[in-house]
Amino acid sequence: MTELATFYIQKFINRFSFFTYKLTCILLLTRLLLSLPAALEVYAEVHYLNMTALTKGHLHSSFWVIDNKHFYFGSASMDWRSLATKKELGIVVYNCSCLALDLHKVFSLYWGLQYKDFIPTFWSKRLFALFNRDRPLDLTLNNSKAQAYVSTSPDVFIPKDRSSDLEAISRVIMDAQHFIYISITDYLPLFGRNSNRYWSRIDGFIREALILRKVRVRLLISCWENIHPLTFNFIWSLRSLCMDQKFFRSRVLSNGNVQGINHNRYMVTDRAIYLGNLDWVGNEFTYNAGAGLVISQTDDDDERNSTVVDQLRIAFERDWFSRHTRSLQADKMSVCDQRQINRLAPIKTSRHDSINDERPAPIRKRMKDL
Repeated sequence: MTELATFYIQKFINRFSFFTYKLTCILLLTRLLLSLPAALEVYAEVHYLNMTALTKGHLHSSFWVIDNKHFYFGSASMDWRSLATKKELGIVVYNCSCLALDLHKVFSLYWGLQYKDFIPTFWSKRLFALFNRDRPLDLTLNNSKAQAYVSTSPDVFIPKDRSSDLEAISRVIMDAQHFIYISITDYLPLFGRNSNRYWSRIDGFIREALILRKVRVRLLISCWENIHPLTFNFIWSLRSLCMDQKFFRSRVLSNGNVQGINHNRYMVTDRAIYLGNLDWVGNEFTYNAGAGLVISQTDDDDERNSTVVDQLRIAFERDWFSRHTRSLQADKMSVCDQRQINRLAPIKTSRHDSINDERPAPIRKRMKDL
């Protein structure tokens, strides 16, 4: 039915070069823009969402949909910092109208919330999901059979038949048989950065995979100035269960600027991949708007490294064995900000960290549909 363009991932893993990555992103986005109708070259219509009133969070979704036929999905924001100074990862899918249309429904949901300060009680039928974790899309990627679906967060932004990001993440972890490789910016199983309550939604599934199913787990976390100190405690706890862990260190230039922050948010197993827009912290999935893409693909192709799962696994292993990663050592306190040696890095908090993490986002009783 469709083929997945492998240019992005292949170009990215050939060499650990930020210039190469920057050029790749520009070429991909330019190629997508060239497929836009000539009428759209005149102007661009922009909508703004009042996320503070809707969920007390932020809009973190990062995807493009072109003509309901092609789409880009990844971790990169459309700004110069992501395209020039951060290490991102994403994919481009061509000629897949079914999945592009389902992703466009997510965009339409955001688009219809302009000028609104409340979340509708009922969603329009045109926003209902076409595919989910129990009913994925059957398709062909790179001449190999696969299944795929789109997930979203938070729960108050999920219409009928749409799987949540937490459901997608848990399904991918539970279906893994041999290994689980995770590359994430922040990993903190708490309800929030200022919370002392344990959040087990993802951490519990990882521990279950380690203890009960003997699945090999590798966790690659960004080592940067905003890492939470308790992250090291949770990593030590998982390490005691024989989990492999490493921190990806960014480069500090001579002028003090940081380059190469690992901004990836994905997971790859022996059976599937998950690409998301949110960090694995409790309140991220409660207040922030994000999306996820799950592709399941068995390795039954005779051609080596031909599946999407294989390609993303190679990308992870390239980072895992690179000179930019460091393991947590018992006799040394990890310092993730080279500009601050004698004290812990300050913790940047968001506006919704100070509110009750268990309180749902507001839903007005006004019976309106989008």
